[in-house]
Formats: sequence, C-alpha cells, structure tokens
Amino acid sequence: MAIIAPFSGLRYDTAKISRLEDVVTPPYDVIDFQAQQDLLQKNPYSMIKLDLSKNVKPDEMTSERYDDSRQLLQDWQDEGILTRDAQPTIYLHYVDYNHPSGRRLTRKGLVGLVGLAEFSEGIVKPHEKFFRNVVTDRLRLLDTCRTQFSQVFSVYSDKENEVMDLLEDARDPEPLCACDDLDGCHHVLWQVTDREAIAKAQGLLADKSLYIADGHHRYNTALQMRELMAERQGGVAADSPFNFIMMYLCAMEDPGLSVLPTHRLVRLADVSADEIVAKLAPGFEVEEVVGGTREVLLSEVLGQMDEKRGVANVFGFYHAGEDRCFLLVMKEGAMAAAGFAEMPAPLRRLDVVVLSELILASYLGLDHDKCENEDLIDYFSDPDDALDRAVKESAEPGGTSVIFLMNNTEVSQVKNVSDAELVMPHKSTYFYPKIMTGLVMNPMVEGEKVDV
Repeated sequence: MAIIAPFSGLRYDTAKISRLEDVVTPPYDVIDFQAQQDLLQKNPYSMIKLDLSKNVKPDEMTSERYDDSRQLLQDWQDEGILTRDAQPTIYLHYVDYNHPSGRRLTRKGLVGLVGLAEFSEGIVKPHEKFFRNVVTDRLRLLDTCRTQFSQVFSVYSDKENEVMDLLEDARDPEPLCACDDLDGCHHVLWQVTDREAIAKAQGLLADKSLYIADGHHRYNTALQMRELMAERQGGVAADSPFNFIMMYLCAMEDPGLSVLPTHRLVRLADVSADEIVAKLAPGFEVEEVVGGTREVLLSEVLGQMDEKRGVANVFGFYHAGEDRCFLLVMKEGAMAAAGFAEMPAPLRRLDVVVLSELILASYLGLDHDKCENEDLIDYFSDPDDALDRAVKESAEPGGTSVIFLMNNTEVSQVKNVSDAELVMPHKSTYFYPKIMTGLVMNPMVEGEKVDV
C-alpha cells in the first residue's frame, strides 16, 4: 500500500526573502552552466548554492563541495532565512501557466512524504530506465546535508478528484507563498494541517499506485540513502525519515496536467531530403507540406499531426538545409515488417519507440548508442528552438541537421508501460511545468519519526 504522510517543511521566510523567484530554481538537472551563473547573480541565498548543479567534473566531487552546502544550509537557518513549519503539513501546490496551445491552465497537486518502496513491490512505478550507482553526486549531497531539496513528481488515478477536493476544503484560507518561475508560470503553496482531512486523504491514497513522472534519479538516490542508513544502524524503522521521500502528487485526470512533446534534432552526413524520404518509404506514407515560411511549414505539419493523433503513428520531418517539410504517417504492419512483431504492444504503439527503433535505428542506421556517443541528437520541447538550432547548424559545412517533430506521449501510455513493467526510451515525456526547487524542503533528522 502507498504510505503518505505530512511533514514539517523547511521554507524560505518570506519576511526576509520577499521575491522567492530570486532564490528558488528549476530542478538541478535542467540547469546548464550559463543558467547556473545567472541564478548565482540573482541572490546570495539562491537554492543553486544548496542543491548544487550537474555542471561538475568527477575530480571536483570533493568532500568540500558537499560540506560547503551543509554549512550554508545551517547558516541560513541560523540567520532565519530558512525556517521550519511547526506542524506536520500536507502542502497544496498549484501552478497557473500558459500551455503552448495558448490555453491558460492550472495544475493542482499535493506535496507530502511517500514511503519508499522497491519498484518490484508495484507501489511506486517507473517508466524510464535508470542505473543504481554505488556512489553518486546526489547521494553524497543527500548524505551530507540530510535534506531533500527537491521533489519527485508522480501521478496517480483519481477520476472523481476525491483527494484534492478533500484537501482543498481543509486548506488554510491564505497561501503560504507564491512566485513566478523563469517561464512565467505562477506557483502557489497552501498548507493543510487538519488531522482529520489528512487521515482521510491518506486512506484514499493508500490503495493507489504512484507513477513517477519526473525524478527517477532522485527516487533512486533516496533508495540508496535508505540502504546506507540500514548498513550504519542495522536497519531503518518504518517511521524513520530515511524511509520516506518528498513527493509532488497530481491526479492523472487533473485538467491542468500537461505532457509536452520532445522533438528531436538529428545530425546526419550530407544527405538530401529525397534520399531520407526514400529510406523511410517502406514504412511511411510521405506527404510534402509546401507554401510558406519555415515557421509556417512547421506549424502546418504540427497541426496535421494533431489531427491524426490516435489514428496512426505520425511525425513531422523538416530538412533545414533544403527548407523542406514532410508529414510521415506509418503504414500498418511497418513495425512487424521491420522485425518488431514480438515487441510488447504498449511499447510498439509509442511514437518515441517508432522513432528511435524504426526511423532512426532501422531505416537511418542510427541506434541509441551511436546517437549518444557521437552527439548526433538533441531534444527540444519548443519546435521553434529546434528550428533555430537546425537552421544555424545547416548553414555550416560538414553535415545536415534535420528535425523529427513529435506528438506528446499521453499519460495513459505512461501508465500502460509502467503497469506492464516496461520502460520507455530516453526523453519520452516532458511533464510541464517543472516543479521548482526550494518552495518547500524536507529535513531528515535522525531520531524524528514520520507522522504516519
């Protein structure tokens, strides 16, 4: 069963940090070097100083790196910059944002502690492959600071919206804090401390499976931390803080839940659009989209892809060097004809699998290892960003940059793949907006007990 618990979160004191947008950050793994420098300049109390970034070389992973983070964490608490809520709380986290379609949406979720479970138990389910390293940067940071700075993003099924309706009725009348992120998304955090409401929510969630949407590595790190503590202490109690992870939970049916597509820019040798189309012809009906600027061509093909969503596996293909755009509709039986008849159906139906296995690997000879080792592929949620990069690269001698445009992976497909104990290819999902790091943190204090 899923164990959900309130916790006393560690948060920025808004009396001392009036602009939370200057200190909270995106998840560490999406912060590049330039963004890291920009965040450091905004405010000396930026979360990037605690959660650190991925922009570090192996020889820089010294004890000082993590000790400095721990010391800052303590200093900021001593200064009152960070304060801990007095009561065990379930936090409600709402995000108002503009969807790329132009719609204004609100995603509603709750933040609480979730009891750690091995994936084999079927309580918490992954959809991506991960590797359990013995020692990692994140594990060393967690072990040193004993604080979960960011949340795992998971989804669960609640067609009647019972959990959120219950907690919304019990929330405090005024929000704890609010801020805007770098994309203009508006985040609001509310507090629920009513014991009866929390107990009812715990009961409603107990029999539900939790599907990791974003944060597989963070979950893996928490499992490793529990193993370390078990080795050191001879075991970890059921109500130990090391047996839990901070998690953001959103209902699959929430109207504000969005999964954006992740388009692929692929770098090829000098090759014409006609040559590529000829290689794809065995498995696809190909129609060229003409008339208009390159931006209009992409918009047109994306519209046609959306119309055919659910009817067939469909893609857009843009050759930047020749400014030519095509609609690709997979022929019935194409996957079987290429040798994928035995592939499990939940995977065989995924656009991302068709692209990686049929288009790239089978037809173009670019398997995953080749793409990764030779830096042949980049991923973009915004097609305009992909277009800009492809056009710039195609103006340089030595190769051809093309774009494969995607429809988004559906949440139901994530569930089906997870339930079948399968995993999706890299960059199959992009749940949007991201959860901000620093709105609320989870201190893991030895000797404390989680209120289950």
